[in-house]
Amino acid sequence: ADYIPILTETPSDLFGVVIVTKDGKVYSAGDVDYQFSIQSVSKPFTAALVMTQQGPAVLKEKIGVEPTGMAFNSKLALAVYENSVNPLVNAGAIAAVSLVQATSEQERSNKVQQNLSDFAGRPLAVLEKVYESEYSTAFGNRGIANLLYNWGRLYSDPEEALRVYTRECSVGVSAKDLGMMGATLANGGVNPLTKKQVMPAKHVPELLAVMATAGFYDESGDWMFTAGLPAKTGVGGGIVAVVPGRFAIAAFSPRLNEAGNSVRSLKAIRDIAGEL
Repeated sequence: ADYIPILTETPSDLFGVVIVTKDGKVYSAGDVDYQFSIQSVSKPFTAALVMTQQGPAVLKEKIGVEPTGMAFNSKLALAVYENSVNPLVNAGAIAAVSLVQATSEQERSNKVQQNLSDFAGRPLAVLEKVYESEYSTAFGNRGIANLLYNWGRLYSDPEEALRVYTRECSVGVSAKDLGMMGATLANGGVNPLTKKQVMPAKHVPELLAVMATAGFYDESGDWMFTAGLPAKTGVGGGIVAVVPGRFAIAAFSPRLNEAGNSVRSLKAIRDIAGEL
């Protein structure tokens, strides 16, 4: 990814693959401890926070759950965004951040970051240089936030939502972290390491449904056809896929295809899913 300038500095040859079981066993190979920005892989977990605070119906009514079939940051899809979108593309994810219950921007940001940490089972921090690079070039996302606000589909100040969303995307994770976050979903919302119930088990199926239909940007249909697992990908090079009740498969590799999905990561996860 080069539209966020700092992402071009990530060494392209990095590659790590992790399986984390629902009871916390970790199987890994490669660069699984390297810290990179979570980017869009954060989106289902913030959607989970909104569902935990207010229930799945709020997500469906105030954002939507329909796959767009368009690129995650598509400006052509704005006509769709006015009525219904989903929390895994930029417009829906910015709206999801605005739905997080908080009395200030700092509290909103803290809750989003703490929630990601709870899923990972360890404290996660924002990579400030990534945030500065991403926020200073966020003209497209700023336009989306303002249009959503104009249509009554954003539920906080637009610039506040944009800042919190951008900080969310700039949180540093490793492939191991993503594996643990996915394993928490595979384990009915309970983190395998900390044993904390991060989200209600009864809401996990709805979240996995959105991941299955919209988690792979505009390649979601092809991904489900060939891999068959609910998953979420990000332009930082990370992908996490969930085998409900069993384990998660996560991978990290920076080189992306045209849809913004990590080439090595998607092939590795698809092959493992097929083999198992």
